[in-house]
Amino acid sequence: MPVKKKTKKKATPKKTSTKQDNKIDKLIENTLTLQKISIDIVNSNNDLNKRISTLVGLFEEASKNVGKVELSDKRIGELTSRIGELVDENKDLAKGLVLLEKYVRGRTAYEPTGFTPKPLPKI
Repeated sequence: MPVKKKTKKKATPKKTSTKQDNKIDKLIENTLTLQKISIDIVNSNNDLNKRISTLVGLFEEASKNVGKVELSDKRIGELTSRIGELVDENKDLAKGLVLLEKYVRGRTAYEPTGFTPKPLPKI
């Protein structure tokens, strides 16, 4: 039988395993860092979504108020026209009252009154 020689293992496989371990450690470290950054991005997106929701709510509230202002502008226009009509009616009524007052004064100026006023007693 032939005698087998025992060969000594070289140290190079340990070096390659050390290099592989370093690479694996780097990959693990990079993966953890990437996960942390991903979590930060998700949190930032959540905050951004909340702010956008708040902004949309603000715009919705503003649009409701603009609608109310437009309605109140229409209402103000209606009230203004109604007030104008009332002013015209008041002018007509005032003219009528002035004419009535002139008529009453004219009629009473020509009619003698049966009542003569007496002076008030002095105190």
